[in-house]
Parts: sequence; structure tokens; C-alpha cells
Amino acid sequence: MSLFGINIILAVVWASLWANFTLPSLATGYLCGFVALWVAQPLFGGEAIYFRRVWRVLKLIAFFLYELVISSLRVAWDVLTPTHRSNPAIIEMPLDVESDLEILLVTNLISLTPGTLSLDVSPDRKTLLVHAMFADDPDALISELKDGMERKVKEVFE
Repeated sequence: MSLFGINIILAVVWASLWANFTLPSLATGYLCGFVALWVAQPLFGGEAIYFRRVWRVLKLIAFFLYELVISSLRVAWDVLTPTHRSNPAIIEMPLDVESDLEILLVTNLISLTPGTLSLDVSPDRKTLLVHAMFADDPDALISELKDGMERKVKEVFE
């Protein structure tokens, strides 16, 4: 069984011991189970990738939440002020991610961020069409998306 499965079982056991099957109780159980598995890591051999992956997922979530707040403020400022600084454009972003799950995650994270919208993936799955509200410098926007969202997603699946 994978460490993730064991961690889920530990979270359910924690919630059942407290007789409280709420999301905070399950999250606490997951966290306690994660710490217990991390301490017992030498017993599992080469399963250290699970702990790195959890850390990378947390970094991706934190990065996305940061981008969500910043882009929301930027779009709100542009909508509420009389001078509009938006310069919309459709750009072609070359993709480095290869699997369907990675492409899905990148496109969804880009679409969930205000000011950007994933339009289409090319048939060869090498290019993503993105509509950007603030595309003053398309090359800078492409490098920002590649160095941000795409790189973080790629790290999670390494």
C-alpha cells in the first residue's frame, strides 16, 4: 500500500477515535498521520518521494493562492478605476508538460486565475492558447506562466 493510502487510513482512524467525522478532524488526522509517517520514514525504504510530493503540492497551492489574490486585485483595480490599463490578447504558450493530467492542471489553474483564460490545446499537445487581459508584453507573460504555474505543476509530478 502506498504511503498516501496509509495516511488516509490514519486520518480516518483519528476521526473515528474522536467520533468526529468533520473536515477539520480529518485534516488534523491527516497531519498527525503525515508526521508519524515522516518519523517512521526509515521503515518504508525508498518512499521518501511521497513527502517531497506533499511539500511540492503545498507549494503549488500557496503559489496559486498568491497569484489568485494578486490577479484578482489587478482585475478589480482595472474594472473600478476610470482608466483601463488592460491590453487583451490571445497568446500561444508552448507546453513542456506532457501527460493529460499535467496539461489539465496547468490549463485549469490558468483559467481559475482572473485575467487569464485557457482557450485550447493544440492537437499535438505542445501549445496552449491563452486569452490574457493584461498582455502588454506577450513574451514576458509566457515566461511568467511557464516559470510559475507550469513549472510548479511539473515539479509535483516529477
